[in-house]
Amino acid sequence: MKTFMAKPGEVEQRWLLVDAANYRVGRLASEIAMILMGKHRPTYTPHVDTGDHVVVINAEKVEFSGKKWEQKVYRWYTGYMGLRSETAEHRRERRPELIIEEAVRRMLPKNRLGRVMLDKLKVYAGPEHPHQAQQPEPVQLGV
Repeated sequence: MKTFMAKPGEVEQRWLLVDAANYRVGRLASEIAMILMGKHRPTYTPHVDTGDHVVVINAEKVEFSGKKWEQKVYRWYTGYMGLRSETAEHRRERRPELIIEEAVRRMLPKNRLGRVMLDKLKVYAGPEHPHQAQQPEPVQLGV
């Protein structure tokens, strides 16, 4: 028996459409990360980008469990003294796409290939998206 190894040029990447309404953030992000990495395919190869493009709509309608909207804090460093921070509730009002993007980014590999995978993720706050030309297939995640 021979082990199949995918080559970078021979993988056909599909476009998938995910409606994030009423999903929990962590469970949704882990499913999306698996699709971006290509682990949902039998031809998964760790060193080749075998994943699909994912368009996420309704990012403003995702859910957190418990009191995380008030208690979860996002922090980042700007280059100046001290850290900037905001609660999840404030981030949902300001830029709800970042909640899903950050959760997925932290589940992908931390290398060049992971950054290429993250470029295939498109997140939009509302139900509209500009990717009709790619004809994304609606997919129901098992979350």
